[in-house]
Amino acid sequence: MAVFDTPQEAFGALRPVCVQLTRAQTVENVARLQAHLAAVSASALQELQEYVLFPLRFALKVPGPKQERLVQSVVQCISSVLAATCVKKQELLQELFSELCTCLSPPSGSGRPAPLSEELKLAVIQALHTLMHSAYGDVILSLYQPSTLPLLGFAVSLLLGLAEHEKAKQIKISALKCLQVLVLQCDCQEHRHLDEDEAQQCGDLFASFLPGISITLSRVITGDIKQGHKPTVSAIRLFYLIVGLVMADAQLARIPKNKEKLLAEQSRISELTVHRGPDWSKSTAEKLSLLLHKMVEFSSVHPHWKVRLELVELVHHLLRNCSQSLVDSFSHLLKALVGLVNDENSEVQSRCNEVLQGIAEQRIVAQNRALADVLSENLHSLATALPRLMNSQDDTGKVSTLSLFLGYLKLLGPKINIVLNSISHLHRLSKALMQVLELDVTDVKIVEDRRWGCESACRPSGSLQHGVQKGRCQKKYFRFFTEEKVFQLLQQVCRVLGYYGNLYLLVDHFMGLYGESGMYRKQAAMVLNELIAGAAGVGVDVLQEREVSLNTDDLKGSITSILDEYTDQANWYLITSIDTEEISHEHSVQHSGLTARPGACSSILLPSPELHVTTRTMNSNIWQICIQLEGVSCFAAVLGKEFRLLLLSALYPVLEKAGDKTLLISETALGTLVDICEACSYDSLQCLINENSDYLVNGISLNLRQLAHQARASQVLDTMLRHSDASLLPLVEDVIQDVLSTLDQSYNNQASTFLRVLHSVMAALVQWFGSSCGEKHRQRQTAEWQSRALSQGQHMVTRQEVERFFLDYVRQKQIAEGNFPDAGDEEADEIPPLAKLEPNDSATEGETSLPSHAQLAKDVMERCIHLLSDGNLRVRLKVLDVLELCVTVLHPHGNHLLPMAHRVWPALVTRLISDDPLAVLRAFKVLCTLAQKCGDFLRQRFSKDVLPKLTGSLLSQAPASARAGPVYNHTLAFKLQLAVLQGLGSLCEKLDMGESDLNKVADACLIYLSAKQPMKLQEAAQSVFLHLMHVDPDSTWLLLNEVCCPHQYEPPHTSLRPVKLSGMGRQRNEFTDNVLLLLERLQQRESMTPQAGTQEASPP
Repeated sequence: MAVFDTPQEAFGALRPVCVQLTRAQTVENVARLQAHLAAVSASALQELQEYVLFPLRFALKVPGPKQERLVQSVVQCISSVLAATCVKKQELLQELFSELCTCLSPPSGSGRPAPLSEELKLAVIQALHTLMHSAYGDVILSLYQPSTLPLLGFAVSLLLGLAEHEKAKQIKISALKCLQVLVLQCDCQEHRHLDEDEAQQCGDLFASFLPGISITLSRVITGDIKQGHKPTVSAIRLFYLIVGLVMADAQLARIPKNKEKLLAEQSRISELTVHRGPDWSKSTAEKLSLLLHKMVEFSSVHPHWKVRLELVELVHHLLRNCSQSLVDSFSHLLKALVGLVNDENSEVQSRCNEVLQGIAEQRIVAQNRALADVLSENLHSLATALPRLMNSQDDTGKVSTLSLFLGYLKLLGPKINIVLNSISHLHRLSKALMQVLELDVTDVKIVEDRRWGCESACRPSGSLQHGVQKGRCQKKYFRFFTEEKVFQLLQQVCRVLGYYGNLYLLVDHFMGLYGESGMYRKQAAMVLNELIAGAAGVGVDVLQEREVSLNTDDLKGSITSILDEYTDQANWYLITSIDTEEISHEHSVQHSGLTARPGACSSILLPSPELHVTTRTMNSNIWQICIQLEGVSCFAAVLGKEFRLLLLSALYPVLEKAGDKTLLISETALGTLVDICEACSYDSLQCLINENSDYLVNGISLNLRQLAHQARASQVLDTMLRHSDASLLPLVEDVIQDVLSTLDQSYNNQASTFLRVLHSVMAALVQWFGSSCGEKHRQRQTAEWQSRALSQGQHMVTRQEVERFFLDYVRQKQIAEGNFPDAGDEEADEIPPLAKLEPNDSATEGETSLPSHAQLAKDVMERCIHLLSDGNLRVRLKVLDVLELCVTVLHPHGNHLLPMAHRVWPALVTRLISDDPLAVLRAFKVLCTLAQKCGDFLRQRFSKDVLPKLTGSLLSQAPASARAGPVYNHTLAFKLQLAVLQGLGSLCEKLDMGESDLNKVADACLIYLSAKQPMKLQEAAQSVFLHLMHVDPDSTWLLLNEVCCPHQYEPPHTSLRPVKLSGMGRQRNEFTDNVLLLLERLQQRESMTPQAGTQEASPP
C-alpha cells in the first residue's frame, strides 16, 4: 500500500530527491529517487510524471561522458515511472523516444551499435518497450507521421543492428520484440485496434523500412543455428507481420497509381516515403520471393519444431493477407506448408492440417486463378522430376516428395481439372505414375508357390472365409521403393485425382495406357482401381468437398467398361506357369507378345521351347491378374448391392482364378470373393455360390463341351465345390454325369482335365459326407467292441471256450497261410459273402440303393479302374488320388466297396510293383487307405502280391541308404523307403497279418534300426515295430531281445534251464540304442495293459 496517495503529499516527498538528483547526477541519488517512487501511488505519480522525469531526462542530457552504471540506473528508473503512468502528450512521447534511442546511438561514422554493456542495452530496449505501451490512446499515432520518419528509421536501424549482431540471446529476442511493438504488431491486447485508414497510413510509412527489415530478418532467420530457436521464431513472426501489413492485398488495392504532390516543405520528407504503386509492388514482391525462398529452405528443416511451427504461421498469414501481391512466392511457401504435413512433431502436423483445411474452406485457391496456376505449374515440375527423385532419394525423401505432390492436389481441389484438361500436364502426370508404380517382377518364389488340391479339400468354408479376411490385400514389391508409406501416398494421389477429377477423362486416359503397352498395364490397372475408389469417396482424405457429387450411373458405366477390359481373354488368361497343361490352354487365347503354338495338350513335363516364357513374364502376368482381381474387389465395395447386376459377367471369371494353381492368384481371388460377399450382402461365400449356381452350372456345362475352355471350367467347378456344402450336389450332379460320359468317349485325349474335375468332386464329397459317415462307422465298431468286452468280462471263461479259442486260432492261421479246407473254392474265399463280412448291415444294404453321393463315388471308381493303366504318368497319378477319395466316400457301404476293391486290386498291384517311383508312392498311399477301410479283406492278397515286393525292396535299398550322405534325404528312393516304412506297420495291424508275414516285415525293417540309417528312416522303422507290438507283442519282444538283451533272466527254480537269448552279453552296436528304446516302450505298454484291463472289468 502506497504511503503518499495525494499529489501534494507525493510532491513534498519527491521534491528534495529530485532537486538533489538535478544538482548531482549520481547512482546513489537515482537509487534514492527510485526508493521514494515506490511509496507513491500510481494516481499521484501520474500527476507528477513530468516533474519526476525532468531530473532523469536532465541526467541523460548533461554533456560529457557518463558512467554506464548511471545511465543504466536512470533508464531503469524512467522505465519504472513509465510502467506506472501513461504518456498523454505527443511532445513528451517523441522526446523520450529520441532520448532513449540516443543512449544506444553508435559513435559517429560507425554503422554498428555503441560498445555498451549488455545490461545497459537490455535496459534501454525494455525502456523503449515500456514507453510504447504507456502511450495513451491516439498519442502513439503521433509517432507514425511522415515528419517522424527519420526518428522511426533511427530506432528501427538500432534495433535491427542489435538483433543481427548481438551475441547475447536475450538482447536479440528483446530487440526483435521491441521492433514488433514499434511496427504496431504487438502480441498483447492493450493497444487500440487500428482502423482501415490508420492501417493504410502505417503501411505507407513502414514501406520505407521494408527492405532493411526484411533483409536483416532473413539474415537472422538463416543465421547460425547455435543462436537457439527463440530469436529465429521471433524473427519469423516479425517478418510475416511487417510483410503482411505492407504488402496486404486490401491496402495495395486502394493505392492510387500516381504519387500525390506534396508541399514544398514536405519535399525532403517525401524523398524518404515510398509510393506503393503497381511497379513498386511487383518489384518488392520479386525481391521478397528470393528472401522467402531462402528462409523457407532453412526453416523447413530446422531441428527445433517451434521454428517449423512458426513457418506454418508465416505461410498462413501471408496467404490470408497477400495471396495476390505475393503470388509468385507461394510456389515456395505452399511447398513448405505441404511438406510439413508429415512433420515428426504432432503439433506442427496438427497446425499444418488446420491451415490447409482453412485454405480449402475459405476457397483461397479456388477463387484465385493465379494461385491455381502456380500450383499447377509446381505440380507439373514435380511430376517431371518424380521418376528421377524416386530413383535417387532414400525412403524418407520419397515420402516427403510424394507428400508434397499429394498436398498440391489437395490444395487444387476442384481446380484440379485445370491440370487434367491440359494434355501436357495429364501426360506428364500419368507417365510419372506409370514409372513410379513399376513392380519388381524378379522374385521367382511368386511363380514357384503353387496351390495343391489336397491343401484345402477338407477345410471348412467358414474358417477359410475368416482366414482370407485377415490377409485381404497382397503385399506388392516395387522397383523404386520398399516403404509401405510411399505406396499409401501413391494410393492417396490416385484417389484424390478420382475424387476431384473428370472421371470419364481419367478412365479413358488410363485405359489407353492399359492397352498401349504391356509395360504399363499393371500400373495402369492399379491407378484405375484407386481412381474408382476415390471417385466413390472410399478411403480418400481431402480438404474440401467436391463441387458436384458423382452420379452413380456414371460410376457404374466406368466400372463396367473397366471390368470388360479386365476380363477380356487377352488380359485374363495369361501364362503364369511352366506347367504344360496350363500353357496349352492359356496360350491359345492370350496374345501378350508371346509366340502362341496351336495344338492339343502335350503330355511331356516340360514346356515347349517355342514358348519363350521367362520367369519375369510369368511373374508379371501373375501380378497383373492379381491387380485386376483387386480391382473387382474395389468395384464391388464401391457399388455395394448394385454390383449384383454385374455378377453375371464378373463371378465366373473370379471363380476361375480362385481355382488357379498359382498360390498368389488363388488367394487373391478368394479375397475378392469374400469382398463380393460383403459388398452384395451375402452371408457367406457358400451363399454367394449357391444363390448364383444356376448360371454358373450352365456356364460350366457349356465350357466343358469346348476343348479350349475345359480346364477353366474345371477350375470353376472345383472352387464351387470347395466352398459350398452338400446342398450344391443336386445342382451339379448333371454336370458330373456329363463329365463321366464325355470321359468314357475321350479317355486318350482329355482324361487329365476331366480327372481334375472328378478329383474336385470327390474331395468335396469327402468333406461333406466322408468324415460324418466314417465317424458313425467308427462309433458303431467301438460300441460293438465295448459290448463284447463287457459281456466277456461279466462271466467266467469255461474250458469249452478256451478250447474253441485255440481251434479258431489254428483255423485262422491256416487260412492266413493259404491252407484252405476246400481248395476249389478259392474265389469264394477271396470274396466272402457280404452277409458274413458285415452281418449288421447286410439286411439293409443288400436291399436298399446307395445314396446319391455314394453312387457317384462308385461310378467314378469304375472309371478309375480303367484309367489306372493309362500310359501317361500324370493321368495315373491323378487317378490314384481320385481312387483314394472314392474309397473314403464308399467306406460306410462295405457291400459295395469290397467288390470294387476286388476289381481295382490287379491294376493297383501293377502300380505298386512295376511303375514309376512317383506312382509307387501314390499307389502305396492308396493301399494304406484301402487297408484302413477294408480291413482283413485284403490280407491274403497283400501277403501274396505285395508284401514280398515291399520287403525285398526295403532289404535291397538298406545298404545304399546306410552309406548315403545328407543329400540322400531329397531323393525319390529315400521318399519311397520312408513312405513304405511309415505305412507298413499300420498295414500289418489293419490287415491282422499272420505270424509268418509279420516275421518277414520285422526282418525287413530290423536293418533300418541301425544308427547308420538316416534319422527319419530310423524313426519310421521304430513306428513299424510299435505297430507290431500291438499285433504280436511276444514275438516282437523275442526278436528284439535276439538283437540286444539288456537283462539276464534267472529261472524261477533250479530245476529249470537258464534262459539264453542271442542278444545277451553282446557289446554295444549300431542297433543297440533303437532296440533298447523299443523294449522300453514295450515294457511300458505291458505294464499299462493290466491296469487298463482291471479298470474295464470293474463294475461302474
